[in-house]
Parts: sequence; C-alpha cells; structure tokens
Amino acid sequence: MDKASTDSYPDRFMWGVSTAAYQIEGAVTEDGRGPSVWDTFCAEPGKVADGGSGAVACDHYHRYREDVALMRELGVDAYRFSIAWPRVVPGGTGEVNAAGLDFYDRLVDELCEAGITPVPTLFHWDTPQALEDRGGWLVRDTAYHFADYAASVAGRLGDRIDQWITINEPREVTLLGYALGVHAPGRTGMFEALPAAHHQLLGHGLAVQALRSAGAGQVGIAVSHSPTWSAGPGAEDTEAAAAFDTLNNWLFADPLLTGAYPADFAELMPVQDGDLAAIGARLDWYGVNYYGPTRVGAGSGESDEVDGVPVPEGLPFSFPPIEDVPQTGFGWPVVPGGLTEMLLTLRERYGDRLPPVMITENGCSYADAPDAAGRILDRRRIDYLDAHLAAMRDAMDKGVDVHGYFLWSLLDNFEWAAGFEQRFGLVHVDYESQARTPKESFHWYARHIAGSRG
Repeated sequence: MDKASTDSYPDRFMWGVSTAAYQIEGAVTEDGRGPSVWDTFCAEPGKVADGGSGAVACDHYHRYREDVALMRELGVDAYRFSIAWPRVVPGGTGEVNAAGLDFYDRLVDELCEAGITPVPTLFHWDTPQALEDRGGWLVRDTAYHFADYAASVAGRLGDRIDQWITINEPREVTLLGYALGVHAPGRTGMFEALPAAHHQLLGHGLAVQALRSAGAGQVGIAVSHSPTWSAGPGAEDTEAAAAFDTLNNWLFADPLLTGAYPADFAELMPVQDGDLAAIGARLDWYGVNYYGPTRVGAGSGESDEVDGVPVPEGLPFSFPPIEDVPQTGFGWPVVPGGLTEMLLTLRERYGDRLPPVMITENGCSYADAPDAAGRILDRRRIDYLDAHLAAMRDAMDKGVDVHGYFLWSLLDNFEWAAGFEQRFGLVHVDYESQARTPKESFHWYARHIAGSRG
C-alpha cells in the first residue's frame, strides 16, 4: 500500500504541476521575444552538458493546448508556469510586446476553460539579456524594471488570475549564476554576488506592491530550502554547517518573513531606506521548493561538488556525500524526511510570521525510457513521490499549514546546465518528434489526486 494516504487533506488543498518558460516553451525568436541570459549562456561552448538549449525544448509555445489537455486528464487543480520576461518586455524595460502577452492570454484562457487554476511565476531565471548587459541583478534598477514588468502582466492577465508567484529561487540565481558561474549569466563574483540576492528580494517586494495595486488576490514567492546536516560532531564542522545554513536558507527567508537579514550578512547587503519594509511585505503564502538535504563540513581547501555543481577551492565548506540513501538520476540524495524536517524548522523559526505554505516544487530525475510496449514504468519516481507526499502529510499532522503541492515537473524538459540528460517529467517527451507519453507516475499521481477528493 502507498505511504501517502489520501485521507485528511484540507477541503481546498491544491494539487498541481510546475514548469518554467525557458525549459519548455521554445520559440525563442518568435513573435518579438528578446534574448535572455540563458540564450546567451547556452550559446557558449561547454556551458551546457550536452550542448543543448531551450531554443525548441518541448515546443510548448505551439503545443500548449496538448499540454493543457494532459493536465486535464491528470486532474490537477492548478498549473504553476512561468512567464518569460523577455517575451513580454524584450528589452527588459520600456515597450511591452503585445504579441508576447498574447501567448499567455491564450494559455490562461485554455487553462480556465479546462477548470485549471493558472498560477504564474513572473521570474524563473530568464533575465532579459539587455538588462544583464547593464549589470543585471547586481544593479538596483533591475528591481524597479521587474516591478514595471509585473504591473504590465497583471494589467493584461489579472482579470483571470488570482494567485501569483513573483520570483523563483533567488538563491540559485545568486549562487549559481552570479557567484559560481555554472548557470546564466555565468558570472564568478563569489561574495561580490550578494547584491544580486538583495535586488531580487527588492524586486519581489516592489512586484508585490504592483500586483496588489492591480487587484491581485494572493501573492507568494518560491524559495528553495534544504536542511543542512553537519558532517560531524566537531566544532569546525558544526560551525561550518551553521554558516552554510544561514547562506543557504536564512539569507533569503529571514528578510521575507522577518524584515531583517541575518546578522552575519546585514552589513554586506546594499540596503537603502524602505527596502526591508518592501521585502518583508505580507505574503499570502510561502512557496517551498524541496529536493533534499545538504551535508556540510569545514572546508578542506580542495575542489569539491554539491548536487553535481563544482565548488571552487578556498571556500570554508566541504560537502561530503550523504551515504546509505538512494540517489536520483541527478545524483541527489533521496531523503523524504528532510521535507518534514524543513517544514517543521520553518514553523519553529518563524512561528506566526510564517504564512500558509505551498510546496511549489518537489520531484526527481530518472531516465526511464519506453519499453517494448511503449510503457514507461518509472517505479522509482512513484516511490519518491509517495514517500515525499507522506513526509508532507507528516508535517501537516504536526501542525504545519500546507495549502498545496506542485510536482516538478509536468514534462521532461531542458534542465538548465544539465541539458536534456535529466528527465523530471510525469510525461516523457521525445525531443525529436515532440511526442508526449504519460509515464506510469502520471497515472499514479492522477489516482492519488482523485483519491484525496474522496
């Protein structure tokens, strides 16, 4: 019997799936879309594992009706997708591209007709290249341009959209994109990347104001969280783990939920009057993206890697592997209990300041292929989802107010610097023919959703 019992969910618990524009849309030069930092990054040899890009990806731009039909078959309540800033405002600021908004207008209408709630994310890593050329998230102006873009989107789509996500995973953009250079825009500024964290959070706060001014009903943000486990009991390891925990989790959550940065970073952030009030504005819900814990020890001075990402020499951290647990195809540890731990830690740290939680991403990569009969029997994904939903339920039973779960991802897609090698989807995509084939996990999730509704 599955671990994730389907009883005792709140009446309006929201079941959904997630995607991101650059990972599925394709059509990067159609209908006036401008280039993004990921278009530029993918064009540089050696930046993406298989030399791939999101130029075509899943061709969702042309096949969105087929994908919405799959979601209707799946039975989800909601679809979390992202809107491509360079498709709507090709230069990042200035003139709005009506043809770009037309696509999202059609998509939202299709979702509404299917009875699926649209939950758009306004920024999922695809900064317009024109803004990056002027400093990107390292400069303060980008936050204000983002708020203008948010207002433009809400002005066009807000009559049919009640729930909004401002920014997805500001941690990854800061650390992977601006500090380590393994994601777009490929900068290697190390601790000089910290302004990118502040300006994304400021952009979030300003976008919250813009969305509410446009009549938005509910606004949240999606932040990645992972429990930090010390590599050992010694003082050096525990101190390193605590420092990394602050950088990895609380640098972003604290200003959002308390209106202040952690003390170790407060003097390093380019805060101006009024910034923290904007960043800490009331959220209707807080999005948690969870994939697994991180084991951290004192730095050895040697190169290391975490979750497949190379870590440069000289950092005060090491990342020993978490042993004796299964791994996904990405090499990430499968630790469902880490989700329970993270949710309980958030509640303990923030108390009444923590709004209702949405699990905005959770999923796994396994390269399961069709068998001779055309079936994709991805039992490892089913086991992963079953165990993580049970872990979420455990946190709910212990008092964490979780309002919804968005599985990553609906479709196999372009997985950033890993290219097309990793497959996270409930639906297998043949990238040559663009044929969609629901995996066994698709049917499992559909049954789970139906069962949760009695």
